[in-house]
Amino acid sequence: MSELTRIPAPDGVAPATQYTHVVMGTGRFVAISGQLPLDARGELVGAGDPAAQARQVFANLHHCLAAAGATFEDVVKLTYFVTDMAHMPAVRAARAAHLPDDRLPAASAVQVSALIRPDVLLEIEAYAVLPG
Repeated sequence: MSELTRIPAPDGVAPATQYTHVVMGTGRFVAISGQLPLDARGELVGAGDPAAQARQVFANLHHCLAAAGATFEDVVKLTYFVTDMAHMPAVRAARAAHLPDDRLPAASAVQVSALIRPDVLLEIEAYAVLPG
């Protein structure tokens, strides 16, 4: 695990509650492509169910991080792409199973009109930093 510094409330910026404004670290940079709610066979998990889709996406992120020798503790940034901001509570609940509130990375949430498939409700990408 890399030594990360988190700054939740930089001077002049309102404190964040669901993310950390600044996360810094030194080491090897890892980029995880946007993960979809697909199982190992490429089949959709949770048609119409944002909670099930979010759980699958975080499971996929876990596997991708592990392939790089990383864990969620190494994540410095998450980007959420959702087709409806109403899905964000389900995303946050799935995230909570992997990241405690005091270890939240920087984050952005973007509502999009569509993702790669019409049955996909969300996609999440991650950046991590590993020790050099």
